Amino acid sequence: MKTTSIFTLFILFAAHIAFAQKRTPIIKATSTQVDIRDDRKLNKNAWRIVPEEKLDVYVTSGKKVTFYTDIDSISFKIDPKVGQYDFIILLNGKDTARTQIKYQESRLGQLKKAGKYNYADNRFIPKFSYQPKEDTNLQRVRKDLKLDSIAGKGNELSQIFNLMHWVHNLIRHDGSSNNPTLKNAIDLIRVCKEENRGVNCRMLATILNECYLAMGITSRYVTCMPKETKFDDCHVINMVYSKDLNKWIWMDPTFDAYVMDEKGNLLGIQEVRERLVNGLPLVLNADANWNRSNLQTKEEYLEKYMAKNLYRLQSQQISEYNTETSISGKKITYIELLPLDGLEQTPQKSESTNQKTGVTITFYKTNNPNLFWTKP
Repeated sequence: MKTTSIFTLFILFAAHIAFAQKRTPIIKATSTQVDIRDDRKLNKNAWRIVPEEKLDVYVTSGKKVTFYTDIDSISFKIDPKVGQYDFIILLNGKDTARTQIKYQESRLGQLKKAGKYNYADNRFIPKFSYQPKEDTNLQRVRKDLKLDSIAGKGNELSQIFNLMHWVHNLIRHDGSSNNPTLKNAIDLIRVCKEENRGVNCRMLATILNECYLAMGITSRYVTCMPKETKFDDCHVINMVYSKDLNKWIWMDPTFDAYVMDEKGNLLGIQEVRERLVNGLPLVLNADANWNRSNLQTKEEYLEKYMAKNLYRLQSQQISEYNTETSISGKKITYIELLPLDGLEQTPQKSESTNQKTGVTITFYKTNNPNLFWTKP
């Protein structure tokens, strides 16, 4: 009996230890604001405690994450194989907020797995075209906005840069703003002045695109999207063809940004993507900024933000004035370049008509970058 009792006590003690090890850790707080250190970067007021949420999830690709409340803290060394770490924040001694740190592969890591295309993909997509500067609407853009004066009398590249800097400095970026009804350079600038407002990256790229076309510079705007087909953030920039360089180059009016290799050669979107995938050097212009205040770094802008948004790329087939203003009976075509591991490869062509606006939109998909980046 005595031997059995000792053995029983040992089993109960072991079970108690196992239970204690699985118990969800708790930290305390008297303020709803939380700082988070993700690897070496400390993000002040990065988190708000919301006890009403069933589970608040913080996603990271870091190796170590620390939550700092006003009176307590907790740290986790992140193991990708474990995947997630649960804990509770006890607010004011009574409200519990279930919180989870969840590992997700970095956006750059995801992009590196998306480098494969199919250069033999010959499925039909319509050819890209560009409205000539002689178009009466583009002539009006050039005259009304005084683009000759803005572009200057320098060489082609100086004009390309001058126009981008001008759009960036003229209108602030506001990613949460509603798009105006009339989506062309003249009316977008007018609305921003009259209402003292900004516009999102798509509208900034639209303005810059029409300015380039009006000056006889070939341009398209490109919607840069993440891997997910449902998302709440993407980015739109301009691909501009330099005749002097005989290549497309990257122009981003939102961040007044362009990208170079280690020798100072200007790069296009395709080249930037390839270099991110292959781990080759990239140089961001030193004065790249958001709203003339927050300077951008190569790590934040290219290796995180744009690495996320260079997974899938989409562009309008016809680059022209007033492309996305809704007019009944209008037809707009978009072409998407996606890698072989893109989530939705089909249908290769789809078409729909908006019953409210009367606009018909057609989408094409291709895995062939040569068709997407074809020279004008």
